[in-house]
Amino acid sequence: MSESASTGAYALSAVELRRLIGIKELSPVELLESCIARTEALNPALNAMTATCFRRARKEAKRAEQAVMSGDELGDLHGLPFGVKDLQSTAGVLTTYGSPLRRNNVPTEDSIMVGRVRNSGGIMIGKTNTPEFGAGANTRNPVWGATGNPFDPMRTCGGSSGGSAAALAVDMTPICTGSDTGGSLRIPAAFCGIVGFRPSPGMVPAESRALGWTPISVLGPMARNVPDTRLLFESQIGVDAQDPLSFPIGDDHRKGSDEIDLGNLRVAWSTDFGTGIVSKSVREAFAKKIGAMKHHFKQCDELDFNFQEAERCFDVIRSVNFLETFGEIYEKTPDLLGPNVRANYEMGSKMSLGDFAWAHGEQTRLFRRFQKIYETYDVVIAPTVAVSPFPWKQLYLDEIDGRKLNTYYHWLAMAWLITLTTNPAISLPCGTDPGGLPFGLQVVGRFRGDFELLDISEAMEQAFAGTPELARPMPNIEKLRLPVPALKSIVTAPPDDVSDV
Repeated sequence: MSESASTGAYALSAVELRRLIGIKELSPVELLESCIARTEALNPALNAMTATCFRRARKEAKRAEQAVMSGDELGDLHGLPFGVKDLQSTAGVLTTYGSPLRRNNVPTEDSIMVGRVRNSGGIMIGKTNTPEFGAGANTRNPVWGATGNPFDPMRTCGGSSGGSAAALAVDMTPICTGSDTGGSLRIPAAFCGIVGFRPSPGMVPAESRALGWTPISVLGPMARNVPDTRLLFESQIGVDAQDPLSFPIGDDHRKGSDEIDLGNLRVAWSTDFGTGIVSKSVREAFAKKIGAMKHHFKQCDELDFNFQEAERCFDVIRSVNFLETFGEIYEKTPDLLGPNVRANYEMGSKMSLGDFAWAHGEQTRLFRRFQKIYETYDVVIAPTVAVSPFPWKQLYLDEIDGRKLNTYYHWLAMAWLITLTTNPAISLPCGTDPGGLPFGLQVVGRFRGDFELLDISEAMEQAFAGTPELARPMPNIEKLRLPVPALKSIVTAPPDDVSDV
């Protein structure tokens, strides 16, 4: 093994780690031990990783090492450790959804997506924290407690894929899975300074959606840079009969950012998509970042687009999903559900079939109007989140700069507005905000232009790397070496919930 690979292997990119494994310069066993040691050292300060499966992972790493030495055919993720959001079923590993109702739930099968990642050679080391049933963008729940932000553990890491984002930011694993309804891949990525990609609905099969024909929720990848995100994404995609929205994907997508000339890119930007709820500090930071990056592009024009009644539309479509998913539990034992889940259900229970019909019609109209933007521009960019990370003890924001917000997820509008369009979107780390916390740049691609968006985002990431105001920020690891006192009462060491198989 090379000296560079043997020293801090956990910090290398997933693409580089896979290359070193393939040429026998890095052992999957050594890589796994590096990630486990990193997790054990830093998780007490962040509580990003919940149930772990280190014993099984060590056995899989040994088998992966033997396959390399035997010259066997290796999967695209061969030997790479990964974390799985605790909303996704994992065979033999505790899957709680952050709810006391599922505290002892150990599935017998992996979800389709998790199975694909493992079949590509990925080695799962554990589950990552999430709000209860993924409801909300502040990762805290009654089972595992709160997950802190790697830049300030007393602030939120976002959500609902917050545990994955925090784990990636401090190199516990090189790749993690996540999911996104109103921004759950993008928001924690923005708050933690990593990459979160919301694919087009149907790209990654999601058999767990209660309403299988509704494209509001998707599964997707998270990583520390765009090439690593693409590497994980390509193991997740493809048709599956359990997801009626999934579709076959051809092999003509392996192009890469070297074919993208940013000098020909036509960019439209918006500070708030007409919502008016973006904080003053984020507005000011975004304006400076536009000024620092616009010279890279052929065009960089402010977007004039009115989302009109999108907020009401999202309220209905989101609530309908909660009605279907939690109806039986709510009617029998509502007190066993957290406040965010109950709020969604109760909102939906007051709605009519007419509301439902209108919302789907409005989403269709919004979709068609939004696609016309791409007749003139290649991508749309905006802040990923309207605010900076706030203290995790505050369940959600109820106002921004003195303006009262309508729901616990109103402050997430920059993300869920794009959910309604169904366009693929990615959050790129883009320097910091005035408070020194990570700033996320949301880049929105054309309809089903997932791979084009990844190419463009990689080219932007490369171009921005040399500009501190635009480059990925890094947390101060030395401040995370010891448990955070305020978290001690709710954080326990992650159990190894896999049987010795």
